[in-house]
Amino acid sequence: QVQLVESGGGLVQAGGSLRLSCAASGLTFSSRSMGWFRQAPGKEREFVAAISRSGSSTVYADSVKGRFTISRDNAKNTVALQMDSLKPEDTAVYYCGAKTGATSQRQNLYDYWGQGTQVTVSS
Repeated sequence: QVQLVESGGGLVQAGGSLRLSCAASGLTFSSRSMGWFRQAPGKEREFVAAISRSGSSTVYADSVKGRFTISRDNAKNTVALQMDSLKPEDTAVYYCGAKTGATSQRQNLYDYWGQGTQVTVSS
């Protein structure tokens, strides 16, 4: 069965960095666009970043542009989210998702999801 497993979350001070990773199995990873989303307490899940099947195209939410970088390694079936200059408002559970076709910010187009990893940024 398809599994997406996130890791790398934790507690960090404002201004610090974290690197999230998502390991995929049970699917043809290179045929899937991948995305990162996040959900803060009391809020809806929102788009963070997405990357195309080849990795040549990326898209970011305005709130993280210039601070976060999404990348993928199709040989290892992993997608990463490098998060720098973290802010308290980045505190959330971060999820990776997989979809067919082109990148998208629309979470309802994603077929598979991981269980999430908690990121907490202290001020």
